[in-house]
Amino acid sequence: MKIIAANNRANYNFTISNKIEAGIVLTGSEVKSLRINTGSIRGSYIIEQNGELWLSNSFIKKYQNSTDNNYDPSRNRKLLVTKKEFDKISGSIKQGGYTIIPLSLYFSDKGFAKLSCGIAKGKKKIDKRESIKQRDWNIKKQRLLKNN
Repeated sequence: MKIIAANNRANYNFTISNKIEAGIVLTGSEVKSLRINTGSIRGSYIIEQNGELWLSNSFIKKYQNSTDNNYDPSRNRKLLVTKKEFDKISGSIKQGGYTIIPLSLYFSDKGFAKLSCGIAKGKKKIDKRESIKQRDWNIKKQRLLKNN
């Protein structure tokens, strides 16, 4: 599994309750571009439209040898999930307060582009401070255990 792009701020800004793996529909030149690590999912989000999931605001740079003149690097890309997963996701969204966020974009062992998504709830400022304190405490605890 080769990770191409990761959303590092996702764990800081959201509390992730579930993780789902989804396929992503790409053109050939986009796949080639991703193989040379020119993609980003920072600031991207997932929307539900007409019973389908779409990845919005993601960036995949145009492949240098591509002949596509009308290429849009930040176009919406369709996500492929099973009907059971889609029902689970849409039920969580309709529940209120939950959203779907992309966590990482990678190639599977078979060579398919996959997107790891999380069903998440946004953190408040107090929650973010608490997670920073918890992380710092864990680091200090590891140092103390290592030194003793």
